[in-house]
Amino acid sequence: MTDVDRPGPLRIERDGDVAVVVLDNPPLNLFDGPTFDALEAVAAELVGLTDPARQDRARAVLFEARGKVVSGGVDVTYFRDIAEGPDPAQRGAELWARLLTVSQTIEDLPVPTVFAAHGLTLTAAFELALACDVLFAAEKASFGLVEIVVGLTPSMGGPQRLAERAGPARARELVFTGERYPAAVLERWNVVNRVLPDEGFAAAARAYAHRVAAGPTVAHAATKQLVAATVRNGARAADALVPEVSGALFATEDLRGAVASFLTEGPGKATYSGR
Repeated sequence: MTDVDRPGPLRIERDGDVAVVVLDNPPLNLFDGPTFDALEAVAAELVGLTDPARQDRARAVLFEARGKVVSGGVDVTYFRDIAEGPDPAQRGAELWARLLTVSQTIEDLPVPTVFAAHGLTLTAAFELALACDVLFAAEKASFGLVEIVVGLTPSMGGPQRLAERAGPARARELVFTGERYPAAVLERWNVVNRVLPDEGFAAAARAYAHRVAAGPTVAHAATKQLVAATVRNGARAADALVPEVSGALFATEDLRGAVASFLTEGPGKATYSGR
């Protein structure tokens, strides 16, 4: 246990340079009021854990879940209480504003983020996965934004982030149908990065998280900035950022050390401190 471990539906565990966010709300890992509150707290905590000024900073974040499914979605009684309570439109707007802030906070973390989906991944959990840099899925995993069954559209960022990955037509198709899609289909649509064997899936996802955590963390942050700028404003907008974000890399310990290693030992031998 570390100073960031906590009981409850969501917790953060440290595994070396990786911060592991664990969804553990049996039996179906449903998102309800306490889980959404915990998610907000975890997102804020990750900002601190990945702060470049912190000596023991996390250099990658891995999201995983316990149990047979990643998540069965949202506890519908939570939506009922909003719909049947006072000023439902305003309370609904406040909920989505809170949760979009969480998605954006995770997207903006200055380290690689990885989501590991080992089974059924619905609604809020799927939207959380779409806010991560890399989405790995086990062969048996399936995904769905099924909000139409309660008269909603996904509003934690799912449609727009699906459109970024798969294009607008695929995003509309997935949301309009409310169907569950196998991991292999979403890999073809570029929503899932990789489909991995069920056996050993958790270990493989964690190994990948450790691999990216061991890389040049400041350079990874620059990559995230350039990709985000391209998605939002086009390649020329990213070009405009290159002198600032990539030029600064020449002042990092990692670049100086890696260049020296390359010249004396050859490529691929460098180790990185994330500085």
